[in-house]
Amino acid sequence: MSGTVYVVDDDVSFRTAIKRHLEKIGYLVIAYASAEQLLEQRPDENEKGCILLDVRMPGLNGLALHSRLLELGSMLPIVFLTGYVDVTAIVTAIKEGAEDFLVKPIKSDELVGAIERALARHQAALETKRQVDALRGRLAKLTPRERQVFVLIVRGRMNKQIAHELGATERTIKAHRRSVMEKMKAGSLIELVSIGERLGILRR
Repeated sequence: MSGTVYVVDDDVSFRTAIKRHLEKIGYLVIAYASAEQLLEQRPDENEKGCILLDVRMPGLNGLALHSRLLELGSMLPIVFLTGYVDVTAIVTAIKEGAEDFLVKPIKSDELVGAIERALARHQAALETKRQVDALRGRLAKLTPRERQVFVLIVRGRMNKQIAHELGATERTIKAHRRSVMEKMKAGSLIELVSIGERLGILRR
């Protein structure tokens, strides 16, 4: 087992027991006594992890913490823990993207299954983020004119149309197009359009 599990629960006995259990299995576990403590000592979002979060806690409760983390742009999947069945809380949590909702006492295999799904989800999100960051790095190397050409290519314009729109010769646009393909490391027009889509250019 690999990955970091962040446990947030105000019950010290439960928090201690689950930390020991998960560490024996092989996870790195960091425990917090409150939602506020986690916000003060934010988890490392760049390493594979997930949050085990109690629903009912003094101060900021689990659902409120989940909403706050979403506002902060957190990608860490959350597995909610509760000592009772609350349909309203479950529906709210799932709608906001919670990975799972487990009722205490929790069976070990059920807990590990939920954690593994959450870790796999975060790993996939991290990989997607790394890929998009790499594409943004390539985009930053384009000149302002190359970026204009890139946007117009992705939006389906032909060389002649781009030349007319930018007030340039078709030969110049072809040169810019070659440079864009090279800098963006696109082997084909389809790949370049796909890159543009991943960078959100088609949505602008």
